[in-house]
Amino acid sequence: MSRIFEALQRSEFHGAGFEFSELALDGASLAAQVLQTSEPLQTASSEMCELGLFRSLPIALAPNSRFVCLSEEESLAAEKFRFLGVRLRQLQQASRLKTLLITSTIPEEGKSVVAGNLAITLARRKQQRVLLLEGDLRRPLLAARFGLRKLPGLSEWLRSEPGPITNIYHLEEAGIWFLPAGKPPENPLELMQAGRLPELMDQLSAWFDWIVIDSPPVLPLADTTVWAREADGVLLVTREGTTQKRQLERGLKVLQESTLLGVVVNSSSSTDHKNYYQRYGPGSLPKSAATD
Repeated sequence: MSRIFEALQRSEFHGAGFEFSELALDGASLAAQVLQTSEPLQTASSEMCELGLFRSLPIALAPNSRFVCLSEEESLAAEKFRFLGVRLRQLQQASRLKTLLITSTIPEEGKSVVAGNLAITLARRKQQRVLLLEGDLRRPLLAARFGLRKLPGLSEWLRSEPGPITNIYHLEEAGIWFLPAGKPPENPLELMQAGRLPELMDQLSAWFDWIVIDSPPVLPLADTTVWAREADGVLLVTREGTTQKRQLERGLKVLQESTLLGVVVNSSSSTDHKNYYQRYGPGSLPKSAATD
């Protein structure tokens, strides 16, 4: 995430190619805001809304979780997420921005890592109720990265009779609420298109200040387009050394430009602080470790 500010550069298409037009970033003012908002993790009281009724679960981060905002709070990577959180709060003040969709062009680009760290970062603001929604029903990874056992979640609710969502869990150590994917269904796209997602998102939007959705990759699945209709903004995660230009172009064209906030460059080797960030560079993970 050493170039994570590229997440806040809106895309503009020109023929077959694309470029990014930069939003003005004042490093000094952003740094000051990071210091102001880097507070201990806060939890919402049960008096604020129905969230106090949801069960709390302890977490045990998996060795490959890479949730640096919990495990390595003083690292450069964690700092970059704090900067991103500050900028997103600024955007929220200027426009309607509550539901964030985190996706990628293909698997193994780090979208789940970005989604988890971003949710934890946003939750550091006092009284900010943040939900991390595991929207990848085909290949969910977040629950395992938090060290949670298999839990009923989104897929079970979509298959159940109409009613309030109950499969939400409070991860107190992370300061967030978590809606897991649940048991992978045989027909995830059909289940998502059954017409109940808008009802769910309306319900969640009334409870939470931020909803961070970890969705499947854009290519070659259609699941993300279903989630994109429910999102206020989209961040597209790419991975240096993995994402190809042609794939990125195709992914950008699938997403609506009106909701695309920009691109996050993951595992970048271009940084002035390699001594802080070398473990996150290309090739730092064993081949057997999941990076999505």
